[in-house]
Amino acid sequence: MTRSTRSRKVLTTTAALALTFSMAACGAGNEGGSDSTSGSDSSSDAVAGTIKGAGASSMEKAQNEWIAKFTDEAPDATVEYAPDGSGTGREKFINGAVNFAGTDSAMSEEEIASAKEKGCTGETIQFPIYVSPIAVAFNLKGVDSLNLSAPVIADIFSGKIKTWNDPAIAKDNKGVTLPDTKITPVNRSDESGTSKNFSSYLAEAAPENWKHEPDDVWPVKGGEAAKGTSGVVDTIGAGEGNIGYADASQIGDLTAAKIKAGKEFIEYSPDAAAKILESAKRTDESSATNFAVKLDRGNAGEGVYPVVLVSYAVACTDYKDPETAKTVKAYLEYAISEDGQKASTDAAGSAALSEGSTKSATSALDQIKTD
Repeated sequence: MTRSTRSRKVLTTTAALALTFSMAACGAGNEGGSDSTSGSDSSSDAVAGTIKGAGASSMEKAQNEWIAKFTDEAPDATVEYAPDGSGTGREKFINGAVNFAGTDSAMSEEEIASAKEKGCTGETIQFPIYVSPIAVAFNLKGVDSLNLSAPVIADIFSGKIKTWNDPAIAKDNKGVTLPDTKITPVNRSDESGTSKNFSSYLAEAAPENWKHEPDDVWPVKGGEAAKGTSGVVDTIGAGEGNIGYADASQIGDLTAAKIKAGKEFIEYSPDAAAKILESAKRTDESSATNFAVKLDRGNAGEGVYPVVLVSYAVACTDYKDPETAKTVKAYLEYAISEDGQKASTDAAGSAALSEGSTKSATSALDQIKTD
């Protein structure tokens, strides 16, 4: 996995961006870190300079695509994104080391307060920018289709179910020859929003089987741990009997289980994952800057793929450098635009944001001061 994504192309004005993208372009960035050279004048108000981001490795493909297409239209703008993991991304944003962050786990109130004391002297804004199914991928010779329910997945990852021919697995897989191969669960070793989203699903959909609080840090010892999404995918593929969780866009040739929702077993897809947002509620309805949502994974309903991660963009309302502010805002506005979401879907298999989510993101980005 590339640890840092860098793109530099040609610069356009905000007006030109507005014609090219479905949303106007005008940006922001955190403290410093911007060696911007303005190519703008009072009439063109062009975006320019370097902005830096870090965070979730799950959305690396999407970030790569957004950067490539955004900088195709933005002459003197450079965008960098390091897929260091959600926890590291939030930490770097809090400390002012990056201008924006991507995270599969929303910033907590404590983290937002800490950012205000350090890197973001204004208000922290956050909103969903990337919605994707989490695949439960496995490596089992001779088995190319597998049905798994939430209680069974919980028992596998907690270590209760130890072999692939366990009766609990066989019950939902009639006609499938399951070997007595040892099961080795694979989890993230680093702080990961994907871990939190996956454990949230287990806690909500199988509360009797999964007793752990959802957290960025994986709570169970005894399996194999790997750093980053690519590390988990590589580890699953390297061992017979391995099973793990990862953003579906990055599992490559691995086989993914069908997950039970209602009475059906559902294959992951962007459309099936996107449906879960229909029942999502904001965690703070009154906030003008915090658009984090709570998913109802335990009652996903028929046709809804329930193992979903919602990744957030995190930025600041106030930046020391106006050019940085304009460029961050422009970049994130492109990412949430119709063109940006289509680019993410094409490159990473993510679900496009709903109209409501796009409106929320726009409201959040409107809080960024660019003057």
